[in-house]
Parts: sequence; C-alpha cells; structure tokens
Amino acid sequence: MKCRHCHTPLTTPVIDLGTAPPSNAYLTRSKLHEPEVWFPLRVLVCDECHLVQTEDFAAHDALFGEDYAYFSGFSQSWLDHARGYVAAMVDRHGLHAGSHVVEVASNDGYLLQYFAQAGIPCLGIEPTHSTAQAARARGIATIEAFFGVALAHKLVGEGHAADLITANNVLAHVPDINDFVAGFAVLLKPQGTATFEFPHLLRLIEEVQFDTIYHEHFSYLSLLAVERIFLHNHLTVVDVEHLPTHGGSLRVHARRSDSNPGPVSDRVVALRAREAAAGLAGSDIYARLQPRAEGIRDALLLFLIEAKRQGKRVAAYGAAAKGNTMLNFAGVRSDLLGYVVDRNPAKIGKFLPGSRIPIVGKEHLLADQPDFIVILPWNLRNEIITQLAEARTWGAQFVVAVPQLAIM
Repeated sequence: MKCRHCHTPLTTPVIDLGTAPPSNAYLTRSKLHEPEVWFPLRVLVCDECHLVQTEDFAAHDALFGEDYAYFSGFSQSWLDHARGYVAAMVDRHGLHAGSHVVEVASNDGYLLQYFAQAGIPCLGIEPTHSTAQAARARGIATIEAFFGVALAHKLVGEGHAADLITANNVLAHVPDINDFVAGFAVLLKPQGTATFEFPHLLRLIEEVQFDTIYHEHFSYLSLLAVERIFLHNHLTVVDVEHLPTHGGSLRVHARRSDSNPGPVSDRVVALRAREAAAGLAGSDIYARLQPRAEGIRDALLLFLIEAKRQGKRVAAYGAAAKGNTMLNFAGVRSDLLGYVVDRNPAKIGKFLPGSRIPIVGKEHLLADQPDFIVILPWNLRNEIITQLAEARTWGAQFVVAVPQLAIM
C-alpha cells in the first residue's frame, strides 16, 4: 500500500488490532442470521509525510451507507461544544446575515442550527441519508454528497462560496485526503477561513486511545502531517487550538494560500515544537502503542471474567464506535457483557457489530440494576455518570478501560 497523501510505500507499522467489522455497521435482529464482513484493522505511518493511516480494505461507501447510525445531536456535551463554536466564530470573523457558512459532514444539523438561529445563512454537506434527513427536519438545507474538488466547483458556480467552512471530525474519515482538502481552497472566498477539528495523534499515542481506531477513520492526524497536506492543496494553517473533545483534539484554522493568509500564530509554532520533541517525525514513538493497547485489552478481559466468576452482572453504556473497536479487539461477547445502553433510538433494538451484544434503552438498565456499568465512550464519562446518577442508589459502580482500567 502507498500513502494516501504522498504515495510513498508504507512499511512502518503502528498497531494491528486484528480483524473487525465496520464499527458503525449495527445489526438488526434479522441480520443475526447472516454472516458479517470483517476486515483487517491495521495502521501504518508514512516515513515521508508522517501521515498515520489505516491499511486499505473497506470501501468508503460501504462504511457510510444510508442507514448510518451516528447522530451528533444525542450528546448534550457535543451540542454545547457546537454552540460555543458558533459564538466564537461569529465574534472572531464578524459573521452576519450577509455571510455564508458551509459545514462539511454536517450530520444531523447539530451545529448549523445555531448559525441558523443567529440569522446567518448556512448549508450542510452530508453523505449519509439518515442524518441528512434529520438535518432537514431541523430546517437546515443539506446536500447529500461526499465533498471534494468537483462538488466545491459546482457549489461556487451556484453562489455558495463560503466565508467560513467548518469540518468537525471528518478529516480522518476521507480516503482521498488530497481531493477533500483541495475542495476547501476552491469553496472558500479569498479571505475566508476553514476550521478543522480532529483528535490529536499525539494524545492518542500518549494516552493509549487505540479504541479511536476503526475502519471509518482512514487517517490519524498531527499538525506535522496536516500542515504538509494543506500546503500541498493550497491551504495555509494560521492558527491552532487545543480542545478537550474526544480525549484531546485540535482545531486548525486555515486560509487560502493564494490570498495573503497572514501571519502564523505562536500556538502553531509551539505545537510544531512539541510534536517534534515527542518524536512524531521518527518511528520509536509509534512502536509503543501495540504493547500498551494489549495491556488495556487484557485488563478489561480479566475484570469481566472475574466479575462473571463472582456472579456479578455487567452492562455497558454507549453503543459507540470506539467501544466496538475495544470489544472486538478483546473478543468480548454477551456472556461477559450482557447488553449496552444507548440514547439513540436508531440503535436501540439492534446489536453491536462483531460482538452482537444487544442495544437497549435506559429503562432496561434501571430495571436490571447491574453491579457494574462499563462506559465505552470514555470521553463522555462525566456526562454519562451524571445521566446515570440513580444507579448509585442500588450500589452500581462505573468502569472505564482507557487509558487504564478504573472502577468508580
């Protein structure tokens, strides 16, 4: 395989998580009687441009189908994050009723609804039918398509050039990263800005967040790699912010390279230095991830096996993609983890891919009163513990596995 950015042959491994089905391919009851398609889940790093990326096995359109079940609007903390972003961008860029905002991978309209409420014209671009429908129900104009240069030219021709383009947690999801990024340089107005949010590779490695690796994430991103990819595709990074979301993310601000993008902030300079000091341009740092991930896997398995031996009931909360990576890497099935609770009605009544653990509503957990609740989306730990505060009344304890097993 060659690097999806610079086409250098990939030879340096980062982690091998065995095989797994796509993490968002939830199963209906009828599908339990059919075979699942599993793909190898291996990650490598390019020795030339330092882009960390999955080995290609799964096709893009197989991962983001019309029944895609991830809806951003079911997390209150994420809605709060979106509302804060909109307020910050309106203030920073002086956006008003004459401005135009585009969100790429706009999901269910969770973010653009706040631009609309502020009276700022906006447009969503979202390839998955289920979430695009939900956005339209919120009154957000949404185009169902994958974004790239061709679509960007079409939108400019239709008068949709943007003052601001936002792309939250999508840069990692695109197989043709060059075509995707180049599309932003086309769609932006000359003095426009694009912001990209993505989990920071350095945090992934330092905090062993290996369960954020799954087939839908083609790339795992550092400023080191992103700056190079952007420059190649006519964008210049001018600022970067550190965010607490998804276990530690970056928000990169970029402008068209051909329109006097302005000075680079001190924060960009500082992060370049930090990544260099950590060794992201080398290979040693990447070799550390596999054994540490295996240690986390083994600790979770030992906990679940011991709980079963003691006759304890264990449930999970959050039918999230990261949880599916963890459970399939560990080989956990419903004999060790009886069910998983989720708030998303599109998931309730279905089964996790691979492990085939049933997904139920909160009322099932309240009736069952398990001894332990494993929080799979550990990045939402505080929000989930608050939502399930009544579980403390029957003595339930909460468990997270990453970055190390903790019982609370």
